[in-house]
Amino acid sequence: MDFLPEKLDEYVCNHTQEENLVLAELNRETWAKILVPRMLSGHLQGRALSMFSKMIKPKYILEIGTYTGYSAICLCEGLQEGGKLHTIDINEELKFMSSKYFKKAGISKKIVQHVGDALKIIPNITDNFNLVFIDADKENYSKYFEIVIDKIQIGGFIIADNVLWSGKVIEEVNDKDQETKAIKEFNKLIQSSERVENILLPIRDGLMICQKIK
Repeated sequence: MDFLPEKLDEYVCNHTQEENLVLAELNRETWAKILVPRMLSGHLQGRALSMFSKMIKPKYILEIGTYTGYSAICLCEGLQEGGKLHTIDINEELKFMSSKYFKKAGISKKIVQHVGDALKIIPNITDNFNLVFIDADKENYSKYFEIVIDKIQIGGFIIADNVLWSGKVIEEVNDKDQETKAIKEFNKLIQSSERVENILLPIRDGLMICQKIK
């Protein structure tokens, strides 16, 4: 599914700051070599993540779902001096590619890469985060929220990707469609939570932006 009509998407991208050369190369290599390249954040969403990070100016970032490293590079653009980004992915095969581009982007020393089950890794990370980006297995989105909310400082942000799920969130859900069910449950959880203020932005496949207030 195209998130926007082709000509409108082209117009939006033409009026958005260009991605840098490293990100452009990573974008091309992901589409050429990696299965399901649609999972890549890409130009528009990448610039949005970069701008959010620059506004928040986080000291510590947690990313759940590294993939090929595009979003981590974008998020690092707003990282404070001496800051750190922890990124977790279950797929060890992608680590070589993401590590290669972290080095090309000059941010290797700012990145801590974890491979494995995020639900088991997160409790062992001692840093408290100013910004968390969730872009991993949809069935666990609600669990990720519950496990990170106490590791985020008051005023910190959670950003979750794919919360419109190609428009399936407004359709009748098949009982076997666990991913759509999980996304709808996550959106409902965020909307009803007294611990965050939130806005759902229709950027690409939907970004849920939450700020912790208690």
